[in-house]
Amino acid sequence: MAGRSRRQDLTTGPIARTLLLFALPTLGSSVLQSLNGSINAIWVGRFLGEEALAATANANIIMFMLMAFVFGFGMASTILIGQACGRGDVESARQVIGTATGSFALIATLLAIIGWLLAPEILRLLATPEGAMPLALAYMRVIFLSMPASLLMVMLMMALRGAGDALTPLWFMALSVLLDSTLNPVFILGLGPAPELGIAGSATATAIANYVSLVAMLVYVYARKFPLRLRRGDLHLLKPALPLLRMIFVKGLPMGLQMIVISSSALMMLGFVNQYGVVTTAAYSVTQQLWTYVQMPAMAVGAAVTAMVAQNIGAGNWDRVSRITRSGVIFSLLLTGTLVVLLTIADRPALELFLGGDSPALPIARHIQLIATWGFVCFGVTLVLFGTVRANGQVLGPLIILFISMYPVRLGVLFATDQWLGADALWLSFPIGMVATMLMAIGLYLHGGWRRSRMAPAPIDEQEGVELAQATTEPGGAFNPRG
Repeated sequence: MAGRSRRQDLTTGPIARTLLLFALPTLGSSVLQSLNGSINAIWVGRFLGEEALAATANANIIMFMLMAFVFGFGMASTILIGQACGRGDVESARQVIGTATGSFALIATLLAIIGWLLAPEILRLLATPEGAMPLALAYMRVIFLSMPASLLMVMLMMALRGAGDALTPLWFMALSVLLDSTLNPVFILGLGPAPELGIAGSATATAIANYVSLVAMLVYVYARKFPLRLRRGDLHLLKPALPLLRMIFVKGLPMGLQMIVISSSALMMLGFVNQYGVVTTAAYSVTQQLWTYVQMPAMAVGAAVTAMVAQNIGAGNWDRVSRITRSGVIFSLLLTGTLVVLLTIADRPALELFLGGDSPALPIARHIQLIATWGFVCFGVTLVLFGTVRANGQVLGPLIILFISMYPVRLGVLFATDQWLGADALWLSFPIGMVATMLMAIGLYLHGGWRRSRMAPAPIDEQEGVELAQATTEPGGAFNPRG
């Protein structure tokens, strides 16, 4: 969906340099997105206190979980677009974009309505602390209203990256962050003509930023006449093509379930954390803010590996795939390891940004990050390996691996050590689960048979689409993560 001046050919040139140059704008987008969440957390924590911060932690994990299925379909669409672009098949890429957009709009609207109605019940299932319940409900209901714009924006950005354009998503992520972070204090405190909405003001700022940025990005795509835009004669493509939708569903469902596994595990862990009170929940919340930054380089490299491998598979350049993966692992280790070391050295000033120097949650947050943060070095390797295997349609293997590490491994550590470690059993279960995930991901990459898997191109007709959907095999296991 990028013009030729912006769309990068990922099938030629030096691998390490090409991968890094493509990953950097994606990393920039991740930095901006995480910075946005952190700035909002600072506003909420400083203006409204620990109970409001705990409320946003409960609400945001639920939103992540509800968006998970849609993320899986978006990733499946991205891979199809990348392979089509690698073949030079613009029409197939447009068909994928049309089907994905039409489906996403409907799903996002339904999720927003259902989520708004069921928000109180969801929060009660989470055992949300009583003091945080009204704040979490006010925040969550407004956030649900922003969901259609959020999901469509994510889908469009993923499509752009699949086509080799990582710069355009960066600019419009910057616009969203600028609007959201600027409007947060305006609506929280009621500055100028704006009403004073408290915690709902933070969600209102997010909703406005998402809708404005989505419209601006669509205007830009059409004004620049990007090759993969849907033209007037292509609008019929917004009606989902059933064979293609089936293919996106077959591959996207396991990737969405992967996100469900991650988010449901996070919900379960949050339920355990909530039992230790609002102060511990607030400490856990700000630690998650720092974890978001630690994950960013590996997430960017993993996304770049997926796009780059997908285009090379589409072009038939299998000799480059293992070299792309190797470069991705090296970049992930170096970047994530550096961040872990820096955070270990400077954790106090980083955490004080959210809590202030005299908050009772500060020492708890420092303790959590010291025990658990190092595990993200291992998880970064996992993201790169998963990015490679899923680029050729192997989606069941990562799902099974994540389920094992998030439930049997993590819960096993928690229940085995809870009696003598107390809350530390919670924090220790995170890195141990990440190490287990990495070891299983290495096994999948080396021995999973994912090279024989198949991510089908956009189907030519319905019969071919049915055959491809039914014939696709998963030799790695008959088994992805805003992460």
